[in-house]
Amino acid sequence: MASGVATPAQEDIECGLCRNPVSSFCRKCKVNLCDSCIPNHLRVKSKTGHVIVNFTTKYEDDDLCFCESHPQYECSSYCKTCEVPICLHCTSHKSHQISELSDKIEELLKGIARESDRLQSFRHQLEIVLNHTTKQFSSLSPFYQKRKDEVTAKGQESYRQIEKNVKNLHQELDDLKKENKAVLLKQKGEIEEMIGTAVEMIRKATNIQASKNLKEMEKFKPVIEQRETLKKITQYTFPTFYECKIDEHYLQTHFGYIEKMKERKMSLSENRFIPDPDSGRKVLEMPSVSSVIDTGFPADKNNNRLYSMTVTDDQKVWMGGNSFEMKLFDLQGHLHRTIPITDKGMYICMYNKQLVFSDMKNKAVKKISDDDTVVTMFITGDWTPYGITGSASGDLLVYLKKDDQCKVVRYSSTGTVLQEIQYDSQCQPLYQVPFYIAENVNGDIIVTDFKKKIVIVVDRLGIFRYTYSGKDNVLDAYSVATDSVGHVYVTDFKGDKIHMLDRDGRFQRYIIPEGGIKNPRAVCMAGDGEMIVGECRTGLAKRIKFLEEQLY
Repeated sequence: MASGVATPAQEDIECGLCRNPVSSFCRKCKVNLCDSCIPNHLRVKSKTGHVIVNFTTKYEDDDLCFCESHPQYECSSYCKTCEVPICLHCTSHKSHQISELSDKIEELLKGIARESDRLQSFRHQLEIVLNHTTKQFSSLSPFYQKRKDEVTAKGQESYRQIEKNVKNLHQELDDLKKENKAVLLKQKGEIEEMIGTAVEMIRKATNIQASKNLKEMEKFKPVIEQRETLKKITQYTFPTFYECKIDEHYLQTHFGYIEKMKERKMSLSENRFIPDPDSGRKVLEMPSVSSVIDTGFPADKNNNRLYSMTVTDDQKVWMGGNSFEMKLFDLQGHLHRTIPITDKGMYICMYNKQLVFSDMKNKAVKKISDDDTVVTMFITGDWTPYGITGSASGDLLVYLKKDDQCKVVRYSSTGTVLQEIQYDSQCQPLYQVPFYIAENVNGDIIVTDFKKKIVIVVDRLGIFRYTYSGKDNVLDAYSVATDSVGHVYVTDFKGDKIHMLDRDGRFQRYIIPEGGIKNPRAVCMAGDGEMIVGECRTGLAKRIKFLEEQLY
């Protein structure tokens, strides 16, 4: 029986027209009948007609809801005070808040429909992720074979000098393939299981909605509400072989290396997958501005406001400008935190998930701890720190200046000097006036020189690689950033554009969004195919989409 109420004994029920034992039931008139009263009842005119059934089948109708206090009567109302369906004979509820039973059914139907829609959306999101994961899994072997072919081709270039290195990298790829295969299989299975659970829950919701069974609805509604849906997933990418120019003295460094599989937490609704190197992304002909952040920094005497920015792991962005404070915004422009500091926020970066910045006034490198206090990591002695960035090796690269000398220093987190880069192979100074610094995925150290107005690049050992002075030798180089596949992005302050280079310093194209950018200074990547560019004099930071979206 649908309602869950015990069926009353038939011998205890009397006919609704006389006192004889009941034998039948009219579903249209909702009245109990004995055999002798059926003919008379059928003669009574009714707008809806009559449907006579055996009394025992009355309680087998899934569409009927019978009163718990008076099981022989169908419920017609709902007591909001007691939260139970009632019949017309339930006089004890007369002082309570009563509503139509259909209203309660409608309320439950809407709640179940809403939760069912939520699970449908969850299922759709999971299917998108499953599609991406399945495509990755199906192309696992050819993808890894292609990486092996790249390594082999590079090895044949150098013949026997690099044969040992090729074998080592093959083994690393084989190990990574096993690891990659295991995590993708695990994720694929977990997602399929979640989709199956969601499908089963949706099926139950659909059946209950169709039956309009109040009791089952009341039991099912908390069950479907408690069914949790994921907010974030882990995405895995394939490794990349980064090719380096061969140098027989630094064979292992210059041959190339494997960038290991990455993990990135992202919102399930985001669906913005990191493309693999072979995905064939295209730069948009007209990059678009998706949001604008008004940082609110005041202007100095030259009307400069916004100096530097860096993106956090949870897709927020720290801003430094012409004031003694750091500001944390989300990508929609809402201000989350403001932290006072002792110098202007001109050079900042993320390091070990904390904001690190150069305090030029006090010649120190400082960080903002998890409790929002400013902590000195180490001091830089007689040298003033300028551009700063974290490195893949877990160190800090800092651009330093003292009088007319400049250098890049690699520090440990405790301030131990690990490496100094100051001169080229002819013992001539590499730099004149330091500005911003970044590390590329192949280990290149990229700096902008304020006086030379160029980009200067050395490899991870400090050996000169190239300079970039603009497509037509016109460049007002300010800040620099790199993306996940090694492209280099340089802000051109006076040129009002971004220069996009490949990892070897070859010009690719200009990036100028619809509506343009004015005096760009700070730049950082905000996900694949997106960057945030700070207009120094307006104090506005523009989120720019410049690559076509591709799922895979």
